[in-house]
Amino acid sequence: MDFSTKTVLVTGSTTGIGLGIVNKFASLGANVILNSFDNNPDNHELASQIAEKYCTNAIFKKADLIYPDEARKLVTDTPDIDILVNNAGIQYVSPIEDFPSEKWNDIIAVNLSSAFHTIAEALPIMKRKGWGRIINISSVHGLRASPYKSAYISAKHGIIGLTKTVALETAEMPITCNAICPGYVLTPLVESQIPDQMKVHNKDREAIIRDVMLARQPSKEFVSEEQIADATVFLCSESADQITGTTLSLDGGWTSM
Repeated sequence: MDFSTKTVLVTGSTTGIGLGIVNKFASLGANVILNSFDNNPDNHELASQIAEKYCTNAIFKKADLIYPDEARKLVTDTPDIDILVNNAGIQYVSPIEDFPSEKWNDIIAVNLSSAFHTIAEALPIMKRKGWGRIINISSVHGLRASPYKSAYISAKHGIIGLTKTVALETAEMPITCNAICPGYVLTPLVESQIPDQMKVHNKDREAIIRDVMLARQPSKEFVSEEQIADATVFLCSESADQITGTTLSLDGGWTSM
């Protein structure tokens, strides 16, 4: 696949998994569009650094995906989009009876509804161009539940249903839609939580990772951002032309249990 002719939009992509995906596509020559909810100058600088590093086009576009109009405008302002990666997500943990309604609404809006809005705007572009790839970053929690994460679990399960529906609606076209379901990934956010967990549990770093963070991940190893990026690229390649409406789990065996 010659990605130098492709334009890739990745939501929630100034850090973590999304940034890893952006860097991978940029390294392959693709035109990339980064996104976040704020218009911090650092985000524009990050795009400039990626463009310089990989000698490709990289720009940043602000869109707060809580708001449907901003999610849709993010795509309509990208008329040449070939690959859409819905990665943006937020989290909140609480028992259901104490779960704030506004937190539920925000998580469903960002983690699920924004993907509906971006896909709805991207599909006409892809149909016109005669090719397209949609990758939705779900989670192992799109396939398995955990307590105290009702909104996140609901949204990630919903993303998989949305993925299957889009795949069926585009099955006779050169457009595919798939979901990636990572287990625990060592993102900067997760890394920053390790010292606090060490204090709380009075354990060393290795024990916290093995016995606390990766307790349900049989491999006892984090999934890497690079592995998720590589999986995303694969699903956009010719080898994956007949892969659509499915989930690709990168979870160290979690969903085998």
